[in-house]
Amino acid sequence: MTAGPPPRRSVFTIPPGVSFVDALAGRLLAEAGGDPLELARATVLLPNRRACRALQEAFLRLSGGRPLLLPRMMPLGDIDADELTLAGAAEIGGPAAEALDLPPAIPPLRRRLLLTRAILAAFAGAEGQGGRPPTVDQAARLAAELARLLDQIQTEQLSFDGLRNLAPEDYAVHWQETLKFLEILTEAWPRILEEQGCVDPAVRRNLLLTAQAEAWRRDPPADPVIVAGSTGSIPATATLIEVVAGLPRGRIVLPGLDREADDECWRAIGDDPSHPQHGLCLLLRRLGLHHPAEVAVWPVAEEWEAGPSARVPRGAPPMRARLIAEALRPAATTDGWRNWAAGCDLEAVELALRDVARIDCPGPQEEAEVIALMLRETLEVPGRRAALVTPDRALARRVAAELRRWDIAIDDSAGWPLADTPPGVFLRLTAELLVERVAPVPLLAVLKHPLAAGGLERAAFRALARRLEMTVLRGPRPAPGFDGLLAAIPRDQRGELEPWVERLAAAAAPLAALIAAPQAELGALLAAHVAFAEALAATPTESGAERLWAGEAGEAAADFVADLRQAAGGFSRLPGNRYPALLGSLLAGQVVRPRFGRHPRVAIWGPLEARLQHVDLMILGGLNEGTWPPEPWADPWLSRPMRRAFGLPAPEQRIGLAAHDFVQAFSAPEVVLTRALRVEGTPTVPSRWLMRLDGLLRTLGIPADRLQAARPWLDWRAELDRPERVTPIAPPAPRPPVSVRPRRLSVTQVETWMRDPYAIYARCVLRLEPLEPLDADPGAADRGAFLHRALDRFLRDHPGPGPLPADALDRLLAIGRQVFGPALSRPAVWAFWWPRFERVARWFIETEAGRRADLAGSRTEVKGKLTLVGPAGPFELTAKADRIDLFHDGGLAIIDYKTGTLPTKREVELGFSPQLALEAAMAQAGAFDGVPPAPVGELAYWQLLGGDPAGRIDRLKVDGAADSASAGLARLIAAFDDENTPYLSQPNPDGAPRHSDYDHLARVKEWSVGGSGGEA
Repeated sequence: MTAGPPPRRSVFTIPPGVSFVDALAGRLLAEAGGDPLELARATVLLPNRRACRALQEAFLRLSGGRPLLLPRMMPLGDIDADELTLAGAAEIGGPAAEALDLPPAIPPLRRRLLLTRAILAAFAGAEGQGGRPPTVDQAARLAAELARLLDQIQTEQLSFDGLRNLAPEDYAVHWQETLKFLEILTEAWPRILEEQGCVDPAVRRNLLLTAQAEAWRRDPPADPVIVAGSTGSIPATATLIEVVAGLPRGRIVLPGLDREADDECWRAIGDDPSHPQHGLCLLLRRLGLHHPAEVAVWPVAEEWEAGPSARVPRGAPPMRARLIAEALRPAATTDGWRNWAAGCDLEAVELALRDVARIDCPGPQEEAEVIALMLRETLEVPGRRAALVTPDRALARRVAAELRRWDIAIDDSAGWPLADTPPGVFLRLTAELLVERVAPVPLLAVLKHPLAAGGLERAAFRALARRLEMTVLRGPRPAPGFDGLLAAIPRDQRGELEPWVERLAAAAAPLAALIAAPQAELGALLAAHVAFAEALAATPTESGAERLWAGEAGEAAADFVADLRQAAGGFSRLPGNRYPALLGSLLAGQVVRPRFGRHPRVAIWGPLEARLQHVDLMILGGLNEGTWPPEPWADPWLSRPMRRAFGLPAPEQRIGLAAHDFVQAFSAPEVVLTRALRVEGTPTVPSRWLMRLDGLLRTLGIPADRLQAARPWLDWRAELDRPERVTPIAPPAPRPPVSVRPRRLSVTQVETWMRDPYAIYARCVLRLEPLEPLDADPGAADRGAFLHRALDRFLRDHPGPGPLPADALDRLLAIGRQVFGPALSRPAVWAFWWPRFERVARWFIETEAGRRADLAGSRTEVKGKLTLVGPAGPFELTAKADRIDLFHDGGLAIIDYKTGTLPTKREVELGFSPQLALEAAMAQAGAFDGVPPAPVGELAYWQLLGGDPAGRIDRLKVDGAADSASAGLARLIAAFDDENTPYLSQPNPDGAPRHSDYDHLARVKEWSVGGSGGEA
């Protein structure tokens, strides 16, 4: 590169390979010498409060823990008027004092609700013009996006007149409609702010920073002022930086400026918003610096260079920063790689990459486990620190969860979503419960929440909840509301359950009434909701408020409720049933940040927090395209040309800021880069920065696998959960006494007995009945029963002999309507099942008409009983045949209606589906009521699906079927009358049932071939 002009002494940079806050603190300590007051005279302006804390910790490390009077540290991102000391502010009536006389910033929740109200009003004024107005929760989400646009416009110090001056006729119709909608910001919002006596937070921050800049410009302070770590991406901050650079003792310390960029590259950087140096390039231009070499390197104090004694991480080799800077050159200048590679010291590159590793993990769970393992290993070395740096919140939560296996509570700078904490979940569930009209699933979600107690001891409350679940909530849904719940309680359970449910209903009544109302006040809904939640959280020894608002999450929830209560005043009335959705929308984005109790040597940082500090090991996680860097933000309000015409920055600017943070973190002493190859089964694309780095290394002739981690972290991860030894378990083989073994089974149970004896053991010996599902769809269970009842009633009315009446189809359809009854009012039944029944009815009548000439009559739902004798005594076989036809020649036909899958021919031939054959044996023995003994000439399944075709007949082989089934049953009885015969689970793979309610009890997946247990 060409030599640049000499450095300006007020603008400095700390190279990426040096921990920013440690270098800054070390130099300031050195400059203060031994004077304890000198350090306190300085003012240091940092990007945010987290950076202020990081600098405080750096002073603590470097001082060895001795007391210090620290510089005054102020965050530029969320500065407060109380933190500013304006020159001349003490003078009454002085201009600086007037500058501080600012209206307060409007609280975020208040702003969002006011914008929500303005959106609803805008749509209300446009009624009748087509389209559908948003619900209040949808309007709240729109308000959040409008607030984001407001912040962007005000941060860039743009005038709303620019929105008015955008020519709508130049854009598509939907953009014209959007500009019309944005009149909320240009016309309605200023009036609202004036009524509230507030300003937007970004406006107030701009005014404060501008006031501070004007005060220092007018009356420069005598003490040192340092702006450190800021890239000047906020125009008001850039103005203040410009003023500080001109102060007698003002200094600007930039993070990670590339002073070695050549002229061509530096010019291209100014036009490339996605480049990591783009923001710094624009800031330098504003400061009148046109070459990065004009910026001096921040002098590192000799005392700090000693490093290890003060537990300060060593710096990365300078070649590391050079390497990544070259890798991320603007695309138009990447031909410079060849020239750079030609004169590059490959030994220096190898040294720079010595402490850089890359791990490509199969999926996000494996990535989290590997990262947690590396963080845990760091703690084996005294004083060593490590941090995960990622914008991927899901990955951060996974890592935090994995570290709990070692009882490590990690500090996550982004906090935890309030909506996902116990108090947040409890508030959402208690509101949704009443909108769902006390449906089983939402009700149990509330009753089984750890905070729910309802004034009782927790164990007693949970026992009542379980009893209610078993007696009322399993199976079809009760009638809506608490009244429906009370009506569904069985008489023998009313003694305890009824008063308990009545207490719950009384506590919920005020909120339930408001939610059921067409319109309600938000403040009243919130008050009733809080009262209900507190009543439900109370125990005999603690009030609901003590339990609900306890701990860090509870305090955050209480603050949210207090802010919402204050913001709700004057808000538009809303439909009560939209309150839970509005609450969920407002909760989104609220976070809980633990104040203490986290581990001091490991942390999870967002990229911004990692920009200014290093630790011994930096793990850069989630390095996939779309995650880090993120996808360019899609503006819902303005297209790219509209944003450019208005003066807003390009969406790629976010990528440039993210790239700068990546470069800073990549230059830490030891770095591990991780990514997941697949997420939710979908292949991922590596981050563009990784691909650029790979491309540069190929140009240098360095193998692609050079960065692969030398240590087998993925193998070690797999060993974490691998047991010391695997002891395969045998299938269960219970051998109960013969005296408790069943002596009476139906033909369908005999089939189960053959396929899965363990299921018979569980049901008939252990007396275990499968639980019905929660909120079961009664139609799904009754569909086959409806059809059977309809055909049964029709054949009872027309048993034969003789032909069917001419209107047989109409009669069958009329019977069907009676049988389906109220179920026909359900959309699913009317839309899907009834048309299928109509098709089945037509097919049935056509089929039946063809059989009538040979029939002497039909019997339906015929019960039968046959007593057999086994080694242990009598054994009773029972059956209920769907249909038995009597022919004129004296023979019988046994028919079974199937609305599901038919058994295969192989299953029938092997004897695993003996139902019809056993019924034939019973019929030949005269075991069915009202059916004389006779030979069986036909065994058939009638499959009635209502599709195309509507039905079909599958006839089975008759010859010898009854005798074979009888002999097989006799052998089965004899075998299980022997106490040594076990009830095995699925003993024959060919005959294994398609579904069993007892597979989990038999632990089938742990011992069966191909199950998860077998693979282990």
